Formats: sequence, C-alpha cells, structure tokens
Amino acid sequence: MSAFTAAELDFLRTARLLGRLATVGSDGMPHVTPVGWSLGPDEETIVIGGRDFAATRKFRDVARTHQAAIVIDEVLPPWRPRAIEIRGHAEALTDPEPRIVIHPTRVISWGLDEGSASPDAG
Repeated sequence: MSAFTAAELDFLRTARLLGRLATVGSDGMPHVTPVGWSLGPDEETIVIGGRDFAATRKFRDVARTHQAAIVIDEVLPPWRPRAIEIRGHAEALTDPEPRIVIHPTRVISWGLDEGSASPDAG
C-alpha cells in the first residue's frame, strides 16, 4: 500500500519544483529551507538534492538525526491553497551523488480534492 493517496500522487507528479524542508539542528532548533525535490522512482519516497549538497546544514542535520519533513504547496486563484506535508525517516546518502531521501511515516494534505479542508495548525 502506498504512503500517498491517488490525489497526493497526482499532485506530486506535476511540475511543483520547490518545497520547504525542515530538519533539526545540532542545537535542537528547527531549520527550514527551500529545496528542489522529486518523487522517488518508486513513488514512495521524496528525494532532495542540490549543488554542493553534502556540505549543507540540512544534509548534516539529516545524517545526524535521520528525521525530516517537507511541505510542497501552491495557491490557486483566487485563494485556494493546496499542499502536502510529508514527515518521516530520512537518509543522507552520498552514492552516486549526495541527496536526502525521505521515507514517509506521516502524510497530511489539504486542498487536493474539491471541498477538502485545511488541516489543524497543530
């Protein structure tokens, strides 16, 4: 069974190229940064990479904690926010190139189906 619903997969398969990755720093504080991402070839994971990626704080955070979350969103006119938040176990991999792979353990989405509501702020 997929971690994602059909509506979530449809959303992730389209051309949204930017997400916001959250990690936990060595000081225990959250670190949020915009990142490029893609749906993994298995369509069960999220893959994040970038230039000089192994030298980034987000890569070091994931290597240390093995946790991450990403929000991928958009706003359709006139004001219709749509998003998916993916939390999970994360790997900081170096071969063949540095990347973070998130294996979802919790997926929350809103606005993907007509009439769907936003999630709680908590």
